[in-house]
Amino acid sequence: MIAYIRGKLSFISEETVTIDVGGIGYEVFCANPYKFQSKLNTDILIHTYQHVREDAIILFGFQTEDEKYLFTKLISVSGIGPKSGLAILAGAEPNEFIAAVEQENEKFLTTFPGVGKKTARQIILDLKGKLSGLLVLGDGAAGEQSTIEFVALQEAEEALQTLGYGAKEIQSIMPELRKMENAKADELIRKALSLFVKN
Repeated sequence: MIAYIRGKLSFISEETVTIDVGGIGYEVFCANPYKFQSKLNTDILIHTYQHVREDAIILFGFQTEDEKYLFTKLISVSGIGPKSGLAILAGAEPNEFIAAVEQENEKFLTTFPGVGKKTARQIILDLKGKLSGLLVLGDGAAGEQSTIEFVALQEAEEALQTLGYGAKEIQSIMPELRKMENAKADELIRKALSLFVKN
């Protein structure tokens, strides 16, 4: 099992990064390859999960051990394969996903590609109580606030889809929207539209 790779980040694509180790290029699938953009042409360490199939050996890469651990837990759930696991990591910060699982927020979980109600319930059944070591969730008002923010983001995303924006476009601006703590859905929508205009 290849646990990590240290080498020069030589190339970034929409789905992968390529790490040059002694003249050999390792292609690694990542949730958000462009997170590594600032490290292009420099030496980096990327945590990896080696997935072996009958027809291929594939490397999946992560910035942190916690991301990698969350990925391994995700693919242990029936109905979640490696590509679906990456899509979930691409669409939400780990703390958001873990909070949704702990709060049994099926609506949030079904926003990810390939996750329907049945799979969302399976995720909660299999992972609730097993991921909290990665995150101090807090309680009381903090937990309630997390739910409020999730719902506002979901409403904003649904509204943007209705306006004709694609899933990739919406996901590309989600990191900026998540920075708007306590924002209501209409505020998130206005911010999203302004970001689309800039892009």
